[in-house]
Order: sequence, then C-alpha cells, then structure tokens
Amino acid sequence: MRKPVYLDYAATTPVAPQVAARMVQCLTLEGTFANPASRSHLYGWQAEEQVEEARAQVAALINADPREIVWTSGATEANNLALKGVAETYRTQHQSGGHIVVSAIEHKAVLDPASWLESQGFRVTRLAPNASGIITPELLIAALQADTFLVSIMQVNNELGCINDVKQLSELCKARGIIFHTDAAQSAGKIALDVKALNVDLMSISAHKFYGPKGVGALYVRRAAEVKVAAQIHGGGHERAMRSGTLATHQLVGMGEAARIAVEELKADSSHITQLRDRLWQGLLDLPGIQRNGSAVDCVGGILNVAFGNIDGEMLLLSLRDLAVSSGSACNSASMSPSYVLKAIGLSDEAAQASLRFSIGRFTTAEEIEFAIEHIRSVIAKLQKA
Repeated sequence: MRKPVYLDYAATTPVAPQVAARMVQCLTLEGTFANPASRSHLYGWQAEEQVEEARAQVAALINADPREIVWTSGATEANNLALKGVAETYRTQHQSGGHIVVSAIEHKAVLDPASWLESQGFRVTRLAPNASGIITPELLIAALQADTFLVSIMQVNNELGCINDVKQLSELCKARGIIFHTDAAQSAGKIALDVKALNVDLMSISAHKFYGPKGVGALYVRRAAEVKVAAQIHGGGHERAMRSGTLATHQLVGMGEAARIAVEELKADSSHITQLRDRLWQGLLDLPGIQRNGSAVDCVGGILNVAFGNIDGEMLLLSLRDLAVSSGSACNSASMSPSYVLKAIGLSDEAAQASLRFSIGRFTTAEEIEFAIEHIRSVIAKLQKA
C-alpha cells in the first residue's frame, strides 16, 4: 500500500536520521543516559557535557549566547513562559493595569496565554494584520499605549508562511522600553536568524519544526537587567531558576544535532524547498477560482496556502487521500470552523473553508510535487463535475 505524499511539514517534520542516531546514544546504560544535574559522578558529568554542547548548538542557530537559552518542552511552553513570566514580573511593580499587544493571527500558544492574562486583569490588544498577513510598523504603533509593557508578534505565520519584519517591530518597542517577544517556531531552521540583529528580547523555538524530536524546545532570554522572566514551573531551580525539571538528555541532544544540521543545510534546504513550492503553485494557478492566500513576496519557501474557489474544503481534503495536507494549524485540525487566520486577512467563511495549506520540507522530492499537482487537478475536476 502506497503511503500518501507528506506535504504537512509545517505541522511537524520527520526526525532526521542523524538526529535519531544521536538520541539513541543517550538512552541506554552503554550511552550517556544519566541525569545532567548529577554532579557527583562521571555519568552525570558526561550527560551535562552533552546538554551544554546541545545548548551551544541551539544558540548558534539564532546567534545567541548559550547562557541565553532556556530549555522547554516546546514552543507552547516557551510562549507561556515568555508571556506569563514577563507579566508576572511586571505585576510585582504595578499592582494594577498593564497592556499587552499580540497579533490576531498568532498561534493559539500565544493567543490562549494572552486570554488567560486578560482574565488576570491585564488588557490585551489583538492586532489585525493587513490583507497579506503582515503586521506593519504603522499597525503596531497605533496599538501601543502608555502602559504597554509587552508585545508578542510571530516571525512567520504557521498557516500563511508570511514573514513579519521583526527587526522593525522590535526596534519600535525597544525605543519605548517595551519587552518584545517573537514566536519563531516556523522560522528557526528555515531562514537565517540572528537575535542580536533582530534586537528581540525573547524568542521561542521548537525542535520538531526543524527535523528534531517532539517535546523539546527553547526560549531565548536576552541577558539584560530589564528582561526578567518569572518561572512558571517550580521544583529545583533548573535553567537559571526559570524552568525547573530534570533535563531530558536525549531530547536536548537531538535538538542540538537538528540545529547543527539546520545551520549547515540552511541555504541548500531553502533553495530546494522554494523551488518545489514554486513548481507546485505553477502547476495549480490556472485552476478556475484559485487564489493564493497571504503574501507571495514576504514569505518562507515551505508554505503555500491556497483557496480553491467555491469547492467545499472538507470534501476536497477528504478527496485528496493520496496527499497528507491540512486546512490550517495542526492544533485546530479537529475543528471544522473556518480558520481564524484566513478570516483575519479578509477571506469569507466559504473561501477560508475552501483553503488548504501545503507545506514542503527537506525530504520532499520533485516527483512528489508532480504527483501532487496531477492528483489535485484530477480531484478538482471530479468535484467540479459533481
């Protein structure tokens, strides 16, 4: 039985073989299995050495100091730590008030913590993007208030692939003494990142988005007196007292190896993936009623979001049984409601529900793209006749 062609890399990526091989070496008695916090014997020292090497590799991916990397269970935890941790610190100095800005098309891992903070007495502005899915400097400036203390704007949108100019946005905040966080889950390992050049205070990343294991990520926390993040998990004071818990050596080593490979393969991956994405779009753009959602210029190479005219999206998704694609974020795939991201950029409910996200990765082949084009065109033709 032939497996469907996997075109859902934005949801998750397969673990790279080199990464899996390194992880296996950290699981059994013969490997580096010990608790990295066990500093009284050789086993613990070896595990700690592996963890710190991985920390340096992840830091190199975003041009950070290794001491600025805080391990988490993924970008969701990193986002929660960033937003709630900064808000808690702010509240120690300001018993009431406090304004936070997020974009309306953030991942739920930012929107839900923002809503929770709202229930705790903070005010939250959810900033609508322009029709291309971009948060412009003008939009952000208009949303800032006298007591705005935190802004969180994603670098790359997970449904559209559009890229925000994080450097411009962060510098606007820096000039006003506002902490700036960016969710970089969809950009790490896909575009060149430099936290110093971007001038961000906090950045969330996730290993499984760049061929590392699931269940591990990191929060970059700039080493500066004004950037203070209160711990949300207590119990041992690990990670400079920002995130307690025994470190999973095998997962961290896997993330480090994935980061190392991402640095080495960044240009080749980007070229390969962008060419395949462009070929996929070229093979579909003459279909009646089709339109590309989001910016076609300021976008990553791996994501193509397409609205298929008046075709029922659920029926289309079910009919494309030889392709593994999605109608949006994996976290919302159980919901049949139209994508809030697509609605935010102006699509009707019908157009949003007729949209699919195709996401391409390192292991996608030209043959798979040609097969996908043929399969999509065939299914569309049948649905239009029905």
